[in-house]
Amino acid sequence: MRKALGMIETIGFVPMLEATDAACKAAHVTFLHWEPAGSGMVTAFFEGEVAAVKAAVDAGAEAAAKLGKVVAAQVIPNPYQDLEAFTAGKPKPRTA
Repeated sequence: MRKALGMIETIGFVPMLEATDAACKAAHVTFLHWEPAGSGMVTAFFEGEVAAVKAAVDAGAEAAAKLGKVVAAQVIPNPYQDLEAFTAGKPKPRTA
């Protein structure tokens, strides 16, 4: 079974870091990496089982909103295989 892909996009690095910390503590997900999205926005990517990714993204977005602006939070269950291009080639950090 393929995993879900979760994303949290914030304005600023610190809210994204707070979102990532809260997300990884909230559920069993893997933090894949983060990327700048331009205009001060940064996006964190997570993967795991659908329910875990949903819980992690919800918790992360809520935590980030206390520090700054959350631009988007999205979970894609069973993402199309070609979307792996967005996460391929990135080092896999440890699973939280």
